[in-house]
Amino acid sequence: MTKRIQDPIHGLMEFDDWVVKFIDTEHFQRLRSIKQLGTSYYVYPGASHNRFEHSLGVAHLAHSLVKRIRESQPNLGCSEKDLKCVTLAALCHDLGHGPFSHLFEEFIRKTRTDRIKWKHEEASIMMFNDILKKYKGIAGDLSEDDKQLIRDLITGNNTGDRPPYLFDIVSNQRNSIDVDKFDYLARDCYYLGMKSEFDFSRLMNYSRVSNNQIVYDFKESYNIYELFHTRYSLHKKAYKHFVGKAIDYMIIDALEAADEVLKISHSINNAKDYLKMDDTILNRIVCDNNPNLKKSKKIIKRIRKRKLYKFVDGYLVPKELKEQFKRNKVTEKKIVKHRSNGAELEKDDVIVDIFNLNYGNKDENPIDNVEFYDKNQPNDVFKLEESQVSYLTPKQYEELYIRIFTRNRRKIKQIRKCFKKLLKKDYKIPNPMTYYSR
Repeated sequence: MTKRIQDPIHGLMEFDDWVVKFIDTEHFQRLRSIKQLGTSYYVYPGASHNRFEHSLGVAHLAHSLVKRIRESQPNLGCSEKDLKCVTLAALCHDLGHGPFSHLFEEFIRKTRTDRIKWKHEEASIMMFNDILKKYKGIAGDLSEDDKQLIRDLITGNNTGDRPPYLFDIVSNQRNSIDVDKFDYLARDCYYLGMKSEFDFSRLMNYSRVSNNQIVYDFKESYNIYELFHTRYSLHKKAYKHFVGKAIDYMIIDALEAADEVLKISHSINNAKDYLKMDDTILNRIVCDNNPNLKKSKKIIKRIRKRKLYKFVDGYLVPKELKEQFKRNKVTEKKIVKHRSNGAELEKDDVIVDIFNLNYGNKDENPIDNVEFYDKNQPNDVFKLEESQVSYLTPKQYEELYIRIFTRNRRKIKQIRKCFKKLLKKDYKIPNPMTYYSR
C-alpha cells in the first residue's frame, strides 16, 4: 500500500507503507512547525515552507536514485534493505532541527559551553532512536546493523563496511553533492521567488556508480558548477540577508534570556523535551506569566513591531588580508575600545557577525572532488581540469565577510566610526571600503 503526496517541486510523490509509518510519528510531524529557512520568512514572506516537506522531498529523491541504481546496475548487489535504509535516513536526516532551524544550533553553541560543537545531526539520531523505542516494530525487518547504517547515513560517517557509494546519497562528505541539496536548492528558490539554472533531475539521470562512488557524465560538469553557484547565491541573497541575521540575533537573545526559566538549551538532552521545541517557542514565552521572562518578552515584542537590531556596517575582506583577519579576529571589545572619550558605548551594544561564503569546498574549486565518466567508456573514471569546463568559472571560491550590528539603534553612527577606526588603526588599512563607504 502506498501513500501519494502532491508536491510543488517533485509533483506526485509516492511513499510505501514502511515510510508512512515514520511520517506518521509525532517526531516527524513536529517538523511541520519548523521553518526551513528560519527567520528568512521575516524578510521573504513566500519562504513559509517547513522542514516537513523538505524531508519528504529528500526521501523521495533518495528512494528514486537508489531505485534507479538498482535497476541500471544490478551487478552492484544493492539490496532492498539498502533501499529502505537510504530512504529512511533521507526522511529522518532533519529530525534534529530545533526552532528556526540552524539558528537553534547557534543558540546551543552560545548557551551550552559544554556542547560547543553540537549539531542538529546529534538530535536527529536521538529522535530516530526514540522513534524505534516508542513505536515497537516500526523498523519492520531491519536488523540492528541496518538501523546503525541509517544513523551513519544521517551523519555521513561510514562506521561499518557498507558500500561507500551509499554515503554519497543523503549526506555526502566527499564532495557535498547529494539529494539533500537537490531538494533544498530547488525548494528554497521556488518559495523565495528566485531562479536557478541548476537541473538536479539531469544530474540524477546522468549519474552511475563506479569505483564505489557516484560519478557523473562529464557533460554535466557545468551543471554541477550551477549547483554550487546556486548555493552561493542563496547564501548571499537570502540565508545571510542582513535583516534576517539581525532577527536571528534578537531571537537568540530572547531564547538566552528565557533559558533559565524554560531550560530551552537543556532540551537537547532528551527526546521528550525536544519534541516540544519548534517555532512556537516564541508564543510560549509571550504567553507565560513568569515575571523572569520580561526581558525575553520585550525582545519578541520588538520583533513584532519591527523595531529590529540594526545593521551598522560591513567589510568584505580582500583575499590578501584574509589570513590576517582569521588570526586576529574582529570582536565587540576591540570595536568599543575605539569609542570617543566620554562616549556611552558598551560591548553589549555591538554584535560582530563573521562568516565565509563559498562554493561548498572552502576556498577550493568544488569540481576538484568530483569524478566523471564518458558514456562511451562508462567504467573509466576521471577528473576534469577547470579549463575543460569553462574559462569563465570563478578564480576565487571563498569570501570572508565581517558585518556589524547593534542592539541600540541610537548608536549606529558612533559604532560605524569605531569600526572604521578599528580597520585603519588595528589592521593598518588606510582607506577601508566598507559597506557605507561612498
